[in-house]
Amino acid sequence: MKLEQDASLRPERILDLSERLSSVAGEKIGEIARVNRAAKMLAINALIVAARAGEAGKGFAIVAEEFKKISTEIDDVAAALESQVRADLDELTAIGGAILGHMRGQRLADLALNAIEIVDRNLYERTCDVRWWATDSAVVACLDAPSPESVRHASQRLGVILDAYTVYLDLWICDPQGRVVATGRPDRYRAARNSSAADTTWFREAMKTASGDDFIACDIERVRALNDAPVATYATAIREGGQSQGRILGVLGVHFDWQPQAQAVVDGVRLTPEERARSRVMLLDQKGRVLASSDGRGVLTEVFPLNTREGEMGSYADGDLTVGYALTPGYETYRGLGWYGCLAQSKALTSGGEALARSVAA
Repeated sequence: MKLEQDASLRPERILDLSERLSSVAGEKIGEIARVNRAAKMLAINALIVAARAGEAGKGFAIVAEEFKKISTEIDDVAAALESQVRADLDELTAIGGAILGHMRGQRLADLALNAIEIVDRNLYERTCDVRWWATDSAVVACLDAPSPESVRHASQRLGVILDAYTVYLDLWICDPQGRVVATGRPDRYRAARNSSAADTTWFREAMKTASGDDFIACDIERVRALNDAPVATYATAIREGGQSQGRILGVLGVHFDWQPQAQAVVDGVRLTPEERARSRVMLLDQKGRVLASSDGRGVLTEVFPLNTREGEMGSYADGDLTVGYALTPGYETYRGLGWYGCLAQSKALTSGGEALARSVAA
């Protein structure tokens, strides 16, 4: 049977059993003390009766006195047992909590790494797309031999690409001055056609690329001409003849539809329903800005105070939260933008109903 399928084998059972053992030990030691108090009262009563009996009760008095001494010794043993058991159980709880905290943190960090790796692989494909489509003959001709017919043909060609690659909102062809001369969805995004990308980072940097093998990847931003949707824009230079070292004719910008793709990544992290209810899965940029969140909150507005003192990958406790994170490792030629996968998970409740956080803190 798999570990995750057997509730009795979950790591939290360490603390469950520790709590149960502590409760049982306390109860049983209390019972010993109660029974011993009753025995001590009997011994005292026996001494009183022996005293009243005078000479005839002397032998009985000796037995009662010894029984009283034994009861006192039992009290001492019970007190010592309670002290030692309590200390050992407290240590067991502390060790179990520390181990459990480390295991939880490591698991969260592993899940964070998996999430950001999925993003990296996805965005690597975008860098391949933009470099490939920039060599398309219709795209090149739109700038190399501009005419209403070549622009219309290029727009149609971009539309065909968009029909096949549904992860994009739009594709733009820009001339050397940054004017958008052709788009793939002119009917949907009317404001894009003839707008200017001259002031955008992706356009300016793409115009500086050394060869057709180079590309520009930008952080997530909302684009007004695309109905203010959040996009990840990738760009490269369109070159004469579609050649890697050809003269730069303009820029191709591809606008990746970020929100649904990123939401699928954070929602797809493998958590149990119970874990998901107390977890927040996020993608963060290099400054901690929330790029995607499983609860849908703070996207592009919130800065999560991620503590990365453990390095590129790690975990830490922050109050009631355990936070696991991993820096983007990149994929192939895509080195990433310094983004992080991050999971913040609140502590679970033990079967006894006490916060696990208190056990870990102990």
